[in-house]
Amino acid sequence: MLKPNKNSLFAVLSRSPWWISLLIATALFFGLRVFLPDVVAAASTVPFVGIAIYAGWIQMQVPSPDHVSEVLERLRGMSWTEFSGLLDAGFRRDGYEVKALDGGAAEFEIRKAGRATVVACKRWKVASTGIGPLKELHAQWKACDAADCMYIAAGDFTANARTFALEKGIKLVADTELTKLVGKI
Repeated sequence: MLKPNKNSLFAVLSRSPWWISLLIATALFFGLRVFLPDVVAAASTVPFVGIAIYAGWIQMQVPSPDHVSEVLERLRGMSWTEFSGLLDAGFRRDGYEVKALDGGAAEFEIRKAGRATVVACKRWKVASTGIGPLKELHAQWKACDAADCMYIAAGDFTANARTFALEKGIKLVADTELTKLVGKI
């Protein structure tokens, strides 16, 4: 899969508010129409208008901070059965096969396109997850044949936990990503 450089103009504008690309397109049009026919000046703005549309579409997919807070509060008030059912449904909606695991640090193994991921989330209610549960999950991950590893929490992660996850390749899912995963409650 082709990925643009994270510092390319397209990548930077894709992460920026959509209207910035539209502002650039407008300035480019008015700047070029002094020297070129209007049709050529307008054609030169097409990439920036395209980026504005793409960035706007991506930004529309992100839930608002108020919605994220509301969903996280509801998740913290759920029982394990309710929470795990939401995760199961969210993963299946995203095209994964889901298998519950018994014992160990991970609760699920999810599989998509032949690629397995172990998922831990039993301590989802804690306000701040430390490094301990991530070490346990990492040990289980290395003992099985999964390609990836994920830890899900409705709270935050300590700085040590984030550093450990980054070093070991553990994907941390919380806040906005968790809200998108569980969908509408």
